[in-house]
Amino acid sequence: MAGKRPSKRQQGLPTRERVLEFLQASEIPAGKREIARAFGLKGQEKVALKRLLKDMAEEGLIDGKKTAYHRMGGIPRVTVLRIIDIEDGEPIAVPDNWSPDDGADPPRLTLKERKGGKGARGHSALRRGDRVLARTEERESGWIAHPMKKLPARTEGLMGVVEVDGSGKAWLAPVDRRIRNSSPISDLAGAENGQLVLAERTGRSPRSGVKVTEIIGDPLAHKSFSLIAIAKHGIPVKFPEEAIEEAGQVASLPLHQDRRQDLRELPIVAIDPADARDHDDAIWAAPSKDGGYDALIAIADVSFFVRPGSQIDREARKRGNSVYFPDRVVPMLPEILSADVCSLKQGEDRAAMVCHLHISREGVVTSWDFKRAIVRIEENIAYEDAQAQIDDGTAPARLKHPWDAWRLLEKARHERDPLELELPERRVMLDEKGQIAKIAVRERLGAHRVVEDFMIAANVAAAKALESKTAPVVYRVHEPPAREKLIALRDYLGTMGHKLALGQVITPSLFNRLLKDVSDEAEKLQVMEAVLRSQTQAYYGPGNAGHFGLALGSYAHFTSPIRRYADLLVHRALVDAFKLEQPKPKGSIRPATGLSDRDRDSLQQVTDAISQAERRAMEAERETIDRYVAAWLSGRVGETFDTRITGVQSFGFFATILGLGGDGLVPVSTLGREHFRHEEAAQALVGEESGTRYSVSDRLKLKLAESNPLTGALKFEPLDSDGNPIEARGGRTAPRKKGKYMRGKRGRPGNIRLQGRR
Repeated sequence: MAGKRPSKRQQGLPTRERVLEFLQASEIPAGKREIARAFGLKGQEKVALKRLLKDMAEEGLIDGKKTAYHRMGGIPRVTVLRIIDIEDGEPIAVPDNWSPDDGADPPRLTLKERKGGKGARGHSALRRGDRVLARTEERESGWIAHPMKKLPARTEGLMGVVEVDGSGKAWLAPVDRRIRNSSPISDLAGAENGQLVLAERTGRSPRSGVKVTEIIGDPLAHKSFSLIAIAKHGIPVKFPEEAIEEAGQVASLPLHQDRRQDLRELPIVAIDPADARDHDDAIWAAPSKDGGYDALIAIADVSFFVRPGSQIDREARKRGNSVYFPDRVVPMLPEILSADVCSLKQGEDRAAMVCHLHISREGVVTSWDFKRAIVRIEENIAYEDAQAQIDDGTAPARLKHPWDAWRLLEKARHERDPLELELPERRVMLDEKGQIAKIAVRERLGAHRVVEDFMIAANVAAAKALESKTAPVVYRVHEPPAREKLIALRDYLGTMGHKLALGQVITPSLFNRLLKDVSDEAEKLQVMEAVLRSQTQAYYGPGNAGHFGLALGSYAHFTSPIRRYADLLVHRALVDAFKLEQPKPKGSIRPATGLSDRDRDSLQQVTDAISQAERRAMEAERETIDRYVAAWLSGRVGETFDTRITGVQSFGFFATILGLGGDGLVPVSTLGREHFRHEEAAQALVGEESGTRYSVSDRLKLKLAESNPLTGALKFEPLDSDGNPIEARGGRTAPRKKGKYMRGKRGRPGNIRLQGRR
């Protein structure tokens, strides 16, 4: 509805004030036609209105165009906005095309999403870089906007490689596999053919082209793979100077040893990956008289250094978590804190938040307490080295006792029977020059389980301790599978001869029993992946819905405050609940290191935002690994690999190389000249003439046809029984193009597809 229509006695050419009032009240874009209709103007009155609007524009009263005017200095009632930040869980946006003549900064609008809309819990929430059509409103407190529709992203694909065609015209070939077309470049800004660049649109239409804003360099340098992900997902990299200066100041804060429990004589050990960039946690245990164990989990006391409302805190809240790539880490905190002062390093006095536990001989945690302490780590040791010492019997007491305590915790774990999904994890190892040395599946050791179970025990204790004090809790929530996912899982398992009864309470034990009944390892992996696909995505929130996967009623994240903002909030809540406040800075009114009023009042918005940031990090990390794998394989195009089908769609199937990973597409058009029918429930493609069947988890040999490090995309070709490519539809095998880049239509560069050496 276009706002209130003037009454009949008000008809006629409106005054300037009435035009401005109408533009401000209109709920749709209002141009000359809408203004004329609203005031009932006809004939010569429309001509007079045109002159009036022109005069108002020259006088600086209105701006815009004849199809959509708005008050000068204001914003159209309905317009396109671009999200530039997330503050306390609320998106902050600016007009997508802001170019006022006076050069003023664009107004910032807070987006207010309607209640019950899609949010962080498994839906498409708004994030940095998104574009929305929104209805705007100016209030005394500032501009707000109500999203009406999410628009296709214009920023995605604006990192790419410069390609100059035969006529000398420059194009931006995107590095995002979802972007199919290249864009003409109107301004190279010194960039040369083959360079990786950042660019921005020069107009509203994709056909208007782009201009280069930053030259990154060699697109095949391995450092570029993480930079592509960082740019695509809008991950903040640089800290403001104010935050860096503040971090330098707080790094020298005295630890107030007289206010902390002195645990420096305990042989506490930190067990981490060999290439760990920071050390959040360390453990200690010793036998108790009742046959159980007294245990201690020491966690970096980040809340002591990162105070609510500080510059560092604002930056950490914006980031949500650290992001880890094979070649770099984008930390949540400035490096002086994340890699040095907060990190639990061997032989250094460090501030810690300590969880004291007593583990009974039955493996039950019977008591807990939380203290601020000062610790001196006895040893930083890699998982592999700790496991080797345990296996060969040379482990000192500082390792042996935690292992023995863990065996008790393991008893309770078996009783609880959490979801057991042991899926392979790829690991990219680089040499000293940053080149790929090896890509392999990460080995799962007993040492990993020891540390994991100690951390789970501490996380449970933190959640229950805060509940006992009726304090705010940031829960880590994993809800049970949705019914529609369970129905799809039941139907799929039915095609394999397995039954899943939905008339019972769905528990992790049910899935575990299902997996134990599968003897064939290949089939077990297939069922395991199907079970994983049925699960919901975990998130952070102030409301407790339990953790389905871990079979726990109350669970929080307490053990990684260097790299997760959720853990920092839990630490602050513990400071308040257990009265662990340290001396206050001069002039401070609230406790300096506990939860602030802002923390308490915006806990839902903050947890939604950090849940989104976590998903952004996961996507960026996964895509970067895909690019490294594609780079590793780019010199092996044409070779045949043992693969396993991981997904089936109507257009083809995806397969991964065994022992290496890297999903690649096999288009249905390459499977032969017959028609293949897609059986969705069975996740299979079936040839209608031959009955040839391609199903999820099938193993087969495929030829690597293309490998693109810039997008991480692979493409395979199927082989016949003699090892030759199958004749594709149309009577030809898939064409083999030469050259470094494969072209799209009319000679324009399409997505870059690197051709490997033969």
